[in-house]
Amino acid sequence: MTQAPPIILVFAGNDPSAGAGLAADVLTISSLGCHPLPVVTAVTVQDTTGMEDFLVMEADWVSDQARFLLEDMQIAAIKVGVLGSMENLTVLAEIAADYPDIPLILDPVFATGSGDEFADDEMISAMRELLLPHTTILTPNSLEARRLASDDPDEQDGMSVDEAALRIRQFGSEFVLITGTHENTPAVSNALFGPTGRVRVDSWERLPASYHGSGCTLASAVAAFLANGMEMSQAVREAQDYTWHTLKNAYRPGMGQFIPDRLFWARGKGEEEKGA
Repeated sequence: MTQAPPIILVFAGNDPSAGAGLAADVLTISSLGCHPLPVVTAVTVQDTTGMEDFLVMEADWVSDQARFLLEDMQIAAIKVGVLGSMENLTVLAEIAADYPDIPLILDPVFATGSGDEFADDEMISAMRELLLPHTTILTPNSLEARRLASDDPDEQDGMSVDEAALRIRQFGSEFVLITGTHENTPAVSNALFGPTGRVRVDSWERLPASYHGSGCTLASAVAAFLANGMEMSQAVREAQDYTWHTLKNAYRPGMGQFIPDRLFWARGKGEEEKGA
């Protein structure tokens, strides 16, 4: 019998455009050689231009989806995106507490790329208290990191990335990868922080387009490389490289944002063979 690839349990909302959410996670995780288990936390009505409506799954359904799988298969990592409600957040915190040996990769999605809100201040506060103590690595952009680090908007405006990471780690997350897409810098610098402070900083060419699902792609890639046995620093580096190439090869199927091409490597190979 063929051995199963590393298995990753994914909590996220369904985005029917397949730019972000569960579809993005499934594409990324599959592309990197792992088997995704998609747990639906919410259903959205959206396209590449924005979100029209949002329906949250009942917490019992979220819990049952996950726990049946956890009792059936050996899970190598848990990747978390949109949860949608306090009840679903509590469900995940309970599952994380029951399975402390499984690495948890948390992408704190507070809004869509077009600005539609997914989480209010109450949920962000609960995330600090209930989820961060169980988080192996958190993958916020710089705006999300500052919002997680402080409730005071004035304090957020003047906060450095290093200070935000320090505060987040004090809430319990073992590692924090803060991405610099929203910073006013020529290149995009992403910084990984761990128990000893800064672990690494990687800089990437700033690409010109607006992308739908880049954060989902990065967090899922980190989960996949960790599930494949890499140590944290190398997994983060490889995940950034993969994500940057998905953005460089992104396409615009609709009238809104570009969608990362998570299968860029397969299409590139096919083009080369055709050209030969």
